[in-house]
Amino acid sequence: QVQLAESGGGLVQAGGSLRLSCAASGRTFSSYYMGWFRQAPGKEREFVAVISVSGSTTVYADSVKGRFTISRDNTKNTVYLQMDSLKPDDTAVYYCAVHRGGRFTMVHNYDYWGQGTQVTVSS
Repeated sequence: QVQLAESGGGLVQAGGSLRLSCAASGRTFSSYYMGWFRQAPGKEREFVAVISVSGSTTVYADSVKGRFTISRDNTKNTVYLQMDSLKPDDTAVYYCAVHRGGRFTMVHNYDYWGQGTQVTVSS
């Protein structure tokens, strides 16, 4: 069992930056790929990024590539999402989750979702 808690969201102007954190409980955190998703009002939850166990492999959605950076610190059981050059379209609730196998971009291939953190980007 893994419990996840996201933090770091807030209100920022377009072009600004935020750093999200996802703290995990449980000793098996370092055994899993970890992903970030987001969900805007009235839209489906969508893939943002995923990171491998060691952190050596990362995959990003095209919409955030070059602006967002996912990283992890296994000694702190934490995964991060650095978000730069934010746009109003990035406004959403951001979630982290544990990847359990299969395609990285598919919501149903993740377990143990956090409660989410709101990111609002003003124009």
